[in-house]
Amino acid sequence: MRRNIVLIGMMGAGKTAVGSELARRLQLPFRDIDVEIERAAAMTIPEIFARDGEEFFRARESEVLARVMADGPGIVSTGGGAWMREENRRSVAENGISVWLDGDLETLWQRVRQRPTRPLLQTGQPKATLERLLNARNPVYALADLRIEAQRRDTVAASAQRVLDAIRATYPEVLK
Repeated sequence: MRRNIVLIGMMGAGKTAVGSELARRLQLPFRDIDVEIERAAAMTIPEIFARDGEEFFRARESEVLARVMADGPGIVSTGGGAWMREENRRSVAENGISVWLDGDLETLWQRVRQRPTRPLLQTGQPKATLERLLNARNPVYALADLRIEAQRRDTVAASAQRVLDAIRATYPEVLK
């Protein structure tokens, strides 16, 4: 494989789970940008947001993504907001293909509603916040090279297979 496969999409879309499965199947390294940031900062993402704010976090996210993209072929899972920055989209385009795991509001809500580790959802109306983020981000996510629907009842294996099938059909050279 010559390029990174970069999973983008909203929180709860399955980027980490599907990315791990893709890495296992393709025998490639898996890099989760959120985990890389937490390791570098020796803090959790909610702690970084609380102490330094979202803009600081986004700047670190861009730095880590650029470094990971330059490390060589692998599977990369980004945070939900990473794709919103032009510099991140450019970095991915130069060194990989982007795969949007597109989940509908209800699927995403079912997956994230019990997780207190989502700093952007720490509001009085977290589902409404999720819907607002989804509506704002979807047009930018649509710039991805591929779109895979994240279906509520799918297994991780089925989602990973759909990603592989789409890559083979559209970008077969990536998997060689």
